[in-house]
Amino acid sequence: MQFKRSDLSDSQLKHLYESIVRPRMIEEKMLILLRQNKISKWFSGIGQEAIAVGLTEALQSDEYILPMHRNLGVFTSRKMPFDRLFAQWQGTMIGYTKGRDRSFHFGNKEFHIVGMISHLGPQNGVADGIALATKLKKENKVTAVFNGDGGTSEGDFHEAVNVAAVWDLPVIFVIENNGYGLSTPSHEQFRCKSFVDKAIGYGIEGIQVDGNNIVDVYTTVKKLSEDIRQNPRPVLLECITFRMRGHEEASGTKYVPKELMDEWAKKDPVSTFEKYLLEEGVLNQKEIDSIRKRIKKEIEEGLEIAFGETHPEPDTDQELKDVYAPYHPEIIIPVSEKKSEKRFIDAISDGLRQSMERFPELVLMGQDIADYGGVFKITEGFVKQFGKDRVRNTPICESAILGAGLGLSIKGMKAIVEMQFADFVSEGITQIVNNLAKAHWRWGQNADVVVRMPTGAGTAAGPFHSQSNEAWFFHTPGLKIVYPSNPYDAKGLLCASFEDPNPVMYFEHKLLYRSVKDTIPDVYYTVEIGQAGLVREGSDISIITYGMGVHWALEILDTMPEIQADVLDLRTLLPWDKEAVMNTVKKTNRVLILHEDTLTGGIGAEISAWINEHCFKYLDAPVIRAASLDTPIPFAPTLEQNFLPKGRLKSKIRELLEF
Repeated sequence: MQFKRSDLSDSQLKHLYESIVRPRMIEEKMLILLRQNKISKWFSGIGQEAIAVGLTEALQSDEYILPMHRNLGVFTSRKMPFDRLFAQWQGTMIGYTKGRDRSFHFGNKEFHIVGMISHLGPQNGVADGIALATKLKKENKVTAVFNGDGGTSEGDFHEAVNVAAVWDLPVIFVIENNGYGLSTPSHEQFRCKSFVDKAIGYGIEGIQVDGNNIVDVYTTVKKLSEDIRQNPRPVLLECITFRMRGHEEASGTKYVPKELMDEWAKKDPVSTFEKYLLEEGVLNQKEIDSIRKRIKKEIEEGLEIAFGETHPEPDTDQELKDVYAPYHPEIIIPVSEKKSEKRFIDAISDGLRQSMERFPELVLMGQDIADYGGVFKITEGFVKQFGKDRVRNTPICESAILGAGLGLSIKGMKAIVEMQFADFVSEGITQIVNNLAKAHWRWGQNADVVVRMPTGAGTAAGPFHSQSNEAWFFHTPGLKIVYPSNPYDAKGLLCASFEDPNPVMYFEHKLLYRSVKDTIPDVYYTVEIGQAGLVREGSDISIITYGMGVHWALEILDTMPEIQADVLDLRTLLPWDKEAVMNTVKKTNRVLILHEDTLTGGIGAEISAWINEHCFKYLDAPVIRAASLDTPIPFAPTLEQNFLPKGRLKSKIRELLEF
């Protein structure tokens, strides 16, 4: 291994040496503790330290890095306190996740680090969002995100690199090419000879470095980052290295040929660098011993504090409280009495436009939303008013853009991501349920992201443009779900969604876009998230519903004048208004829950169970549900109408009354 110090001073080389020895000594200590059964698990980065340390030392301290399992050198080079790091691995309270997550699955704004989730690829989209924010703010900063060679097989990696290329985002996509994805060798992962070849396909630069040579990594990243700050663009940095331990210690390395292990052992990034510094007279053995003695003392002191901590005492109230970022909404009343008639679609557009005016840090992202105005024309004219920096056409991908929303939030901005159709959100499900929803509970980072979801059937659009998939997210703590049924609520709930710092899934029924209209305030206002609305009052039965179900209920009841019913529009599905539900149950004693989504596992099942558990003494009949058939949505109009519950609603009402 050849070390070319270039213009690095002796003091810089000494600093790099101490920086690379620090994670190695921690690693060696952790392996001892693992054998002593004092820690439960360890993902070793021995043999790869030069990449994490070299890159981190080359970047500015306020530039974000998104590391992975084996990048301990990122955390130590950012000078994170040892006691808190060790406590994090032990799952105790002075760690960074209050015992809720493991190892490096956390972020910290103070040190400008955002840790991974176990799905590997999604951190790349988050890096895009952070880089986009720095670019929009003209901060001239670089963002670096780590990947293993195996993880690059994931679609999230492709999406994020492609988005970064199209948007000229200042991201360094680091690939630690260590020859294996867990135990699967590279030739079973991909056919390309090197990852720099892949960069060509994205239209970006690809650079390869010796990942075991800290001087090579440091000088390459130093020069590259200085250039990227002035000329923002993504670069793929391939670091050739080798993992000397198993994926995690229980895995072992039996799947690696012995001769390969022996070959890479000669290229150890710590011992080879130490030998070089001794030969060059930059360090002597006495100085090396002193450095190691000081680091050992720091490690022992940190461990003493960390091991003095116990696992958290469970506090159910606090666990539930931390699911959402703190927020105490102030409902904004219209300041002007001026009103005009607006269709459902116009109300959404109006609320979106006024929110963009109110929050200059809000960025709108989606497919075909810029000059084209979106497939439903909701954002028509937005580019002219707000510009393409804030109204951003995206490539045809969902996951990277949703991840970018979290990245923008990390930098204190707001994001709205439009799903062209709610059906397509399945392409980004991991970002929503594992990143956006869990970020605050895991490490205190709010996800100020609204996801617009054009949803629903009735247009004979078939099984991939008509689904009602709100129940997919109803089961996920950390999300909020709103689903308006009328123009007033559509605008007010959308505006409220932007006020809220938590992730909000905003469902808008496509069939209502141009079929429903009302006279609503022209100015900005909000409707409280979490509060239901009583749209009709009666004493015979309660119909609890939302979205299109509200219109079905009113239409059917108009044909049954002998029945006086409460029609409760939930408006918000998560968190839903339990008080309003209880009040209507107490009032009528008979409940029908109606929704367009399929019956089994639908939101109606949860509400029905809750009523049974908390309101049973008020019931004169079992809770009845009316919902769509448990099939995919058919295309032919006759089949679609048979699928939907509207045609069965009248008989369900009579069944309830006759019980």
